[in-house]
Amino acid sequence: MQQGAFGIGQAQPAADPLGRQGFGDGLQQPRQAVARLCRDADAALIGLILGIRGGIALVQHGNDRRALHPQLLQQPFRHGTLFQQLYNTADTLIVGNFVGTNALAAVGATGPFVNLLVGLFVGLCSGAGVVIAQSWGAHDPDAVDRQVHTALVLSAAVGALLTVLGLVTAAPMMRLLGTPDEILPDAALYLRIYFLGMIPQMLYNMGTNILRAIGDSKRPLYFLIAASLVNIVLDVVFIAVFGWGVMGAALATVLSQVASAVLTLRCIVGSQGMPWHIRAEKLRLHGDVFAAICTIGVPAAAQSAMYNISNMFIQSSMNSFGTSTIAAWGVYGKIDFVFWMTINSLGIAITTFAGQNFGARQYDRVRRGVRVCLAMAACTTLVISFTFYNLAEVLFRLFSQDDAVVAVGVGMMHVLTPVYITYVCIEVLAGALRGCGDVRVPTLITVFFVCGLRMLWLFIAVPIRHEVATVEMSYPITWSLASALFILYYVKGGWMQRCAEKWEKKQAG
Repeated sequence: MQQGAFGIGQAQPAADPLGRQGFGDGLQQPRQAVARLCRDADAALIGLILGIRGGIALVQHGNDRRALHPQLLQQPFRHGTLFQQLYNTADTLIVGNFVGTNALAAVGATGPFVNLLVGLFVGLCSGAGVVIAQSWGAHDPDAVDRQVHTALVLSAAVGALLTVLGLVTAAPMMRLLGTPDEILPDAALYLRIYFLGMIPQMLYNMGTNILRAIGDSKRPLYFLIAASLVNIVLDVVFIAVFGWGVMGAALATVLSQVASAVLTLRCIVGSQGMPWHIRAEKLRLHGDVFAAICTIGVPAAAQSAMYNISNMFIQSSMNSFGTSTIAAWGVYGKIDFVFWMTINSLGIAITTFAGQNFGARQYDRVRRGVRVCLAMAACTTLVISFTFYNLAEVLFRLFSQDDAVVAVGVGMMHVLTPVYITYVCIEVLAGALRGCGDVRVPTLITVFFVCGLRMLWLFIAVPIRHEVATVEMSYPITWSLASALFILYYVKGGWMQRCAEKWEKKQAG
């Protein structure tokens, strides 16, 4: 991989090492803020988009800067989101068209439980990504080497644990969620097969976090494209040709996960010029590294778990409205995933960007990167919301020709897509804070003011007004409140001082 280098402006003066003018100053002086965004957009956009051609570094080394072509900004980002969505929707689309509504509902009903278990590890992956990004930004290749070996061992161990948990709890969990009897066997079957692919899925997720932590987002994109194509082809063969139904959909997903893991591991193990050198004898859990990963990753995992637990309550509420609603909610989740992949990719990007620049003590560039990321996220979200709202029926009919399913699904789209914008600040600001090592407050805000409040709404409001729209309104209410709290905490600014002092103490020790 050829390493480039760029940065967002110059390092700030020593008189203001924490860049206290940051976000708040940008709000008070909009003309200056816009000028700075325009001046630094070429560099910042590349650093924030996951599809970075050539693995361009996220930190500036000296005065080395590279001119960037606008096409580098557009295609990888767009294609990455597209193929991630194809990867996640292929099962649903083909099952809906070739098997039927009950099978469609069965696959959709498994989503919250899958996301719960997988989300726990994804949180740990983010912790590893932050730790590696900070060490890479601080020019400490020895630390990166130890962190990568620990991360690989951790991913394999957690993958094995998730496999066992998934196999044992599949059917009981579906019953606990109130899954109707007519779709319960298919839902449990899909889960059992799906969880057989946990080890490769965890290795892929950890591997891509490792590569992104050092600025290589190009190859994870290519691996995702390859896995998406494998999944789609196998879905067609197993479901449309062989007639294996839900079982075929699950097998296709597992085999695509194996393909992505093999490609990722081959890249990591065989990479030349990387700040690590994979050796079997070095594959172990280094205690200090594991502790550092957990310090950041466990709160992120807890945050993800609370999100998904609240979504399981929502799924349980949706299950009470019957098979058509379950199927519609499952389809909506796949369409909705376009938004989540887009906003999450920006969250991952700002986490990596913040981690590397924080490790390099480029604090002002962290803040400027956040402003650019917020602008990108807001603009993209508005485009997605407009598109989804106006093409709701067209999108749903790609998955199902059942008029009842489509009618319910269009209603869901019209309630939820206009309020996507209320979530933007949560993802971007939480990612930036996490990249700098501040995980406690973002986790508390998410746990209590998103997830806790959401479940309270479900327990109180839904029994009073038992409608699908009542369940859906739990999202904008909690997002709006949490966004306000994140903005207040970020603008206040004391978090940067605390993180910097903690980082300096760690480096000195």
